[in-house]
Amino acid sequence: MPNLPLALTQGDPAGIGPDISISAWLRRAELGLQPFLYIGDPVALAARARMIGVDVPIREATAETAWDLFDTALPVFSVPIGAEIEAGRPHVASARSTISAIETAVALCLAGKAAATVTNPIAKSVLYEAGFGFPGHTEFLADLASKATGNPCRPVMMLAGPKLRTIPVTIHIPLKDVASTLTEDLIIETCRVADHDLRTRFGMAQPRLAVAGLNPHAGEDGAIGLEDRDLIEPAISMLRAEGINAFGPLSADTMFHDEARARYDVAICMYHDQALIPAKALGFDDSVNITLGLPFIRTSPDHGTAFGLAGQGIARETSLVAALRIASELAGHAAGSPR
Repeated sequence: MPNLPLALTQGDPAGIGPDISISAWLRRAELGLQPFLYIGDPVALAARARMIGVDVPIREATAETAWDLFDTALPVFSVPIGAEIEAGRPHVASARSTISAIETAVALCLAGKAAATVTNPIAKSVLYEAGFGFPGHTEFLADLASKATGNPCRPVMMLAGPKLRTIPVTIHIPLKDVASTLTEDLIIETCRVADHDLRTRFGMAQPRLAVAGLNPHAGEDGAIGLEDRDLIEPAISMLRAEGINAFGPLSADTMFHDEARARYDVAICMYHDQALIPAKALGFDDSVNITLGLPFIRTSPDHGTAFGLAGQGIARETSLVAALRIASELAGHAAGSPR
């Protein structure tokens, strides 16, 4: 099997994506990182390197040449912005380049030219201004994969850190809409994808899925809301009948201490903050966003664009390094050999 680089997108070029990508490359030997191909504007990347005061040799590259270049230069697949971008000041002029970088990374993965896609953070408001029609990265990636393969994708977001993995069943919707959005089928499909990918990509023979309740105390048998009894419990029963080791619904306030976490491999949560608050509290700097349910591996740092830090040389690359490492590990597992 040829040596395949990871495809690393630039994210919003006004954010810290360029900063942390440069920092990760500078520490490549120390950290033993698998070579990555930065997909974005080489001019903007070079300008950011000068701004943060580091000397980085940048070479335009392809997926075929990136591996050999990586030791001596940061390889860049050029996706020009066509405008000057100021660090910390997002501008709609960069939106097309940001979107094109994501499209390129996915195309390389689906063509077997890149081992995985690792995405730097985007600013959705900037993309919306340019007509971007998706709630976020995850939905866009699923649409690209579906169009390329002709098969529908059911993307599932998993936050993974050294101490905890969590999956939100509903994601970027208002809290007031969660109860009406939740369905038995949605819970079942999310758990099926989680079980499948934990088996095939993480090598778990029988993943343990701890399913959180929606209401306080998991509804107390209908005394504090009916969703736990009428939606979540039947979904879990169906999953168990299929041979999936799901259990609950569990009261979310007792799911995340040390002893409780030892009893499961992933926590299935009913809404965004129920999943992300414990994940970030237990691993803010080294948690990674992994998208399950795609025909390629995708990871991302578990933070945003941090415009206030861009160009100052103080952004921490820890989460990006974790995303690169997990992408490499998953790609190695998929290939049947360790990396």
